[in-house]
Amino acid sequence: MSRPTIRIRRVTDLDQCVQVLQAVHETDAYPLNWPTDPRNWLNPPRLLQAWIAEEAQGRVNGHVAVQRPHSETPARHVELSRLFVAPAARRRSLASALIDHVRTWAAEHGYDLTLNVTDEHRSAAVAFYEATGWRHTHTTDADWTTPDGKPVKLRHYILTSRMSDTDGAPQRLPSTKTTK
Repeated sequence: MSRPTIRIRRVTDLDQCVQVLQAVHETDAYPLNWPTDPRNWLNPPRLLQAWIAEEAQGRVNGHVAVQRPHSETPARHVELSRLFVAPAARRRSLASALIDHVRTWAAEHGYDLTLNVTDEHRSAAVAFYEATGWRHTHTTDADWTTPDGKPVKLRHYILTSRMSDTDGAPQRLPSTKTTK
């Protein structure tokens, strides 16, 4: 199986992205609440950039986005969001490749990454992020609820993407093997 291409998401990719998101939601309940308008959910108001993992045949198998965080977060941080991989394409390191791509992009722009995950200690997402270097910083109450109206706790994470030299200037991380 060929290595996927990671490239900037185009408007023409959105229908496939929604199909993959639907499969992920049915398999993993992510997102926890199915959005009324999934295309719009993939384009949050603070969106900076989004990428897809695409197979040689043009099939979208993964997605990730970066957005500006809420105003209380330091300006040097951006938030990784909307990360998902098609259930049929799992166990091929696509999520790691997407995160590596975003981490390189963030380093090139002088950003550290933040992330919010629902607080389920046994979840595959929490285990994945903690195993790949994300550091849990705190837990808060979400401003939304589960489909049945129960409160949601969010685990907040940070991943340092910037590398500094002795003058404190950001340096680039080694480039990933994916294409832009």
